Amino acid sequence: MIRLEKRAEPSQLWSLLTPVVAVITTMIAGGLLFAALGKNPFVAIRTIFYDPLFGEFAFYYRPQLLVKGGPLILIAIGLSLGFRAGIWNIGAEGQYIIGALCGAGAGLALYPMESVLIFPLMILCGLLGGMLWAMIPAILKLKFGTNEILVSLMLVYVAEQLLASMSLGLLKNPEGFGFPGSRNLQDYPSAHNAELIAGTGMHWGVLTAFIAVIFAYVLLKKHMLGFNIRLTGEAPRAARFGGVNPNRLILFCMGASGALAGLAGLFEVAGPAGQVSIDFNVGYGFTAIIVAFLGRLHPVGILLAGLLMALTYIGGDIAQSSLSLPSAAIQVFQGMLLFFLLAFDVLTNFRIRLAVKGAA
Repeated sequence: MIRLEKRAEPSQLWSLLTPVVAVITTMIAGGLLFAALGKNPFVAIRTIFYDPLFGEFAFYYRPQLLVKGGPLILIAIGLSLGFRAGIWNIGAEGQYIIGALCGAGAGLALYPMESVLIFPLMILCGLLGGMLWAMIPAILKLKFGTNEILVSLMLVYVAEQLLASMSLGLLKNPEGFGFPGSRNLQDYPSAHNAELIAGTGMHWGVLTAFIAVIFAYVLLKKHMLGFNIRLTGEAPRAARFGGVNPNRLILFCMGASGALAGLAGLFEVAGPAGQVSIDFNVGYGFTAIIVAFLGRLHPVGILLAGLLMALTYIGGDIAQSSLSLPSAAIQVFQGMLLFFLLAFDVLTNFRIRLAVKGAA
């Protein structure tokens, strides 16, 4: 018989090993999945993890690591603050959408004006849009005791409907021959989030993600607020006795995560995506949850996990085109990573014991 025995203290070794073991196990299980689909598992895994970095067209794909990793890191940093405190914002996808709508809306409202102030204004509007959208579940939790998981998740669907409505209505390009979608912000210099260094994929969103990693690290390690966040997550009763105000913590964590998700949406719509469209959101807000946990809710870990997840996005696209793998298989492969991460995370707090059935 197999049973779990609770450890006296969480295992630091397994806490470090879990992400590595989860990635390796995902590769094995993913290989079996690809084999079941009639593809060579070794070629598929190589295509996903090796070709974007060292393949024939790696010079093109490497910059995409930053392009796709930037929003994942930025959103995951915000989510990790709340997760550490036991505050579960699952609706970052909705905050990402609203941030994009508010930021893009501010820029398009001033079209065709040219000014260096337009893009900073868009950044501010994107930040505020995401933050205010995240305040809805925060305030409802404080006033009525609602569950922030359900409320934030349901608001994603509201945000998606707003995105569709704006693409077909208020923000639709009047010169777009009736097609849904806004003007292309890449053709509007004052509102375009262009590369800072040509050919590198480095734009303001990626730079902001790196800055967020540094600020989060300093906050959690050096600031009293970071200590209160960690204390609330690890020992809620001790935090209450220590004078930590849970209401303020909820507002801060939800607001910060919403603001960073909104910024990610703004930088994406003004940069790589280029326009508000019905299919603008591609699931970054949900994937960032995997990134946060894969990075062990640590800023540096999230940075590495975000780049790894970006690699699976790029490699998955290559595998779909070169190996004819269905997109659903790539999504299942990415989902396996979270599944195995949570499964092996049990070993941080429990030991596996083998016992003979019927033994005293």
